Amino acid sequence: MSTADFPTMTTAEIRSTFLSFFEERGLKLYPSSSLVPDDPSLLLANAGMNQFKEFYQGKKTMKEIGACSCQKCVRTNDIDCIGEDGRHLSFFEMLGDFSFGGVSKQQACAWAFELITEKFKLPVDRLYFTVFTDDDETHDVWRSLGVAEDHISRLGEDDNFWAAGPTGPCGPCSEIYYDQGPEVGCGKPDCKPGCDCDRFLEFWNLVFTQFDRQEDGSMPELPHRNLDTGMGLERMAAILQHKSANYDGDLMQSLIALGEKISGKSYVADDYSGASRSLRIIADHARAVDFMISDGILPGNEGREYVLRRLLRRAVFHGRLLGIEDAFLTTFIDEVNRLMGEAYPELLKNVALVKGIVSAEEERFSQTLDNGRSYLDAAIAGLAEGAELPGEVAFKLHDTYGFPIDLTVEIAEAAGHEVDMAAFDACMTEQKERARAAANRDAWGDFNNVWTALSDKLAATEFRGYDEESCEAKVLAIVSEGFEVASAAEGSEVEVVLDATPFYAEMGGQCGDTGAIRCDGATLRVTDTKGKGSLYAHVCVVERGTLEVGATVTATIDHGRRELIRRNHTATHLLDAALKQVLGEHVSQAGSLVEPGRLRFDFTHFEAMTADELERVEGLVNAEIFAAEPIVTRVMSLEDARATGAVALFGEKYGDVVRVVSTGESDAPFSRELCGGTHARNTADLGFFKIVSESSVGSNARRIEAVTSAGAIEYVDERLAQMSEVAAQLKCRPTDVTERVASLLRELRDTQKKLEAATTGAGSDKVAAAFKSAVDHNGYKLVVARLDGLAGKDMRSAWDGIRDAANGEPVACVIASATPDGKVALLAGATDAAVASGFSAGNVVKAIAGMVGGRGGGRPNMAQAGGSDVSGIDAALEAAKKELGL
Repeated sequence: MSTADFPTMTTAEIRSTFLSFFEERGLKLYPSSSLVPDDPSLLLANAGMNQFKEFYQGKKTMKEIGACSCQKCVRTNDIDCIGEDGRHLSFFEMLGDFSFGGVSKQQACAWAFELITEKFKLPVDRLYFTVFTDDDETHDVWRSLGVAEDHISRLGEDDNFWAAGPTGPCGPCSEIYYDQGPEVGCGKPDCKPGCDCDRFLEFWNLVFTQFDRQEDGSMPELPHRNLDTGMGLERMAAILQHKSANYDGDLMQSLIALGEKISGKSYVADDYSGASRSLRIIADHARAVDFMISDGILPGNEGREYVLRRLLRRAVFHGRLLGIEDAFLTTFIDEVNRLMGEAYPELLKNVALVKGIVSAEEERFSQTLDNGRSYLDAAIAGLAEGAELPGEVAFKLHDTYGFPIDLTVEIAEAAGHEVDMAAFDACMTEQKERARAAANRDAWGDFNNVWTALSDKLAATEFRGYDEESCEAKVLAIVSEGFEVASAAEGSEVEVVLDATPFYAEMGGQCGDTGAIRCDGATLRVTDTKGKGSLYAHVCVVERGTLEVGATVTATIDHGRRELIRRNHTATHLLDAALKQVLGEHVSQAGSLVEPGRLRFDFTHFEAMTADELERVEGLVNAEIFAAEPIVTRVMSLEDARATGAVALFGEKYGDVVRVVSTGESDAPFSRELCGGTHARNTADLGFFKIVSESSVGSNARRIEAVTSAGAIEYVDERLAQMSEVAAQLKCRPTDVTERVASLLRELRDTQKKLEAATTGAGSDKVAAAFKSAVDHNGYKLVVARLDGLAGKDMRSAWDGIRDAANGEPVACVIASATPDGKVALLAGATDAAVASGFSAGNVVKAIAGMVGGRGGGRPNMAQAGGSDVSGIDAALEAAKKELGL
């Protein structure tokens, strides 16, 4: 049977057929888990079995005989290889069926054979199977299903045996290959699965975990056999669409076609360099970026956040290599959503967030590319043929310009130069050592200290603070200056552990309670409460008497302070809900601080909020406060809580039983969140809510600070007092302050214009001196001058002065200034006659901006740039002269 004899299937049809096949046979369909795995040993989800780890370990069981899924995966160990062949992908989909004792090896193989031959209709004569060297059982199973002997190969432990580690669960594998034909092979007569050539393409691996390897090397059978299979969806799509590479299937080809349209470049399937390579990289990375951000990952400098930023920036860089100067990645996000949004609805839920973050990162990195590329190109131009790029240069690009080292290596290699990575690593090490030396001396924190020992021997502190503000308790331990002590005398500062407490320990953004601990022999003032694992540490000052371990005490919180904290914590929930309504569902809490006098709330968003948005958020929160809704708290299973739609914090780990806090009894309350903190009893307790500030706290993250109840009243009283003071200074009524200030600003602007005319006009000393230095060049007067002290906004006025001084003659200028704030302003300007004679302001500024750490450009008659490196001004002006042929 030839390849032309079996029908093609789309990627979506393959995915659906696979999952339906196993559902019909009694396996439970599981949706893909997040790319952020619930497993600290994994950076990102990289296999279908990740979400079933606890089933394999026996910690969880299922009533069904097994499970099936299509898992979204990201693998990052070979990013540099992506685009250079037809197989490597950063993002891919892994189809799989899994069983934890409910499916036999015979049944698993029979189903696999049925699916690929009867559903996918692959020709049997093109299918090849491998088994572990001594796994006669699996060999016999394939033979019983009709597989010819010469289509079965035996491979060793490196290929066909899986193990969790040196000891523990392990077992043989069986891989299924598709013969792509001798025309893509190595031509050797003994070519077969396992050969390094491309003829035999492995598309499905069945792992039979059946042994428990012991330290002595013996391998007794496990209590039950497990099954873990993985079929690469992109590989199967290539096979069923009669293609030989992952990138040639329908889904990837749609993305590559978009790249062709935007760039004007053509894709060649068997070309693994140049434009075709860049088109593959953008198509692959766009999918990964979309899925990663949709799962809550934000660009950053460490861990999975760095992986995302690297993929995003690499895509932008290869867009530049294709000649794409404008922002383009959000167009790819739209196409990924169109192609995959039905199968992965989370993509459609967070479109605004994804596109906003991608747009912001692309703009930021474009500036980085412009600044760093100018410096790098100049450094490469100065190298002898084949010479190494100094590691110090690569480090400056990384440290000063924010230019990723992998892009430095890629650009240098394209120009025929290696990077001195040893010197670069040495610079990085030196920088880390400087940072380490400046770090807090207590960097080891609580590692291996007294709290570790106490946690091992004491039962967890029982928290009673949801319902009680005072309770009787027993002193279990006293800690002084890091050591466990038997007693604490008057004047001592200690940490006290009780068996039960009404004090809330600082966690989840809510600050710790204060109050008092009393017994017959002592009184202690509690200044803070901190969580030490399962124990609560009451930070105390002994004000009277002596406290001893074993004493029975009464612990009482500061009621008034707790009430203010309750209100502000409830306000963060209302604020979160209001932000989602106004800005979109992409908003996710990224941190908070709840104190008696204020609240702080960090959230994911990609731009500053407008005054209208802030007003709408305030209005929604206050409307809920004025509605006087009761705060309802219920304890339920995590699964039930998620089913209600309760908001869970991204990255937070929850137990099997959780508290759900809602506003009101409605089935669709304004706010419903998983939360372990303390809250107001009714929204009316908050009085009213006022936003104090909104600001940026990093890439794609914003911060709101706000006040409620007593704090809000204090805030308003303070602002009214300030208004009255300003009115007194302006000698007007408070209601007239706005009009009076506007009048003063108009007067100030008029004065500034007169001052600018005097300092930058044709009659000013600086402009007059610059014009005297003009030279005749190509039929126009050319001024190249440094005019320090002028801000960027003053440079155009200086150009107007130079043009006026020319009195109608053709003139052009290139001027630079070390601005009052310590930065650089560049400007090139020209009259129409000078432009007609060959002067281009845009070309000049673009050529020299990188030398002052900036970027810019413009039209032939006017261009400006800003920069950060004042030391490069003189060299930039000399370069301008050279560019102009002086």
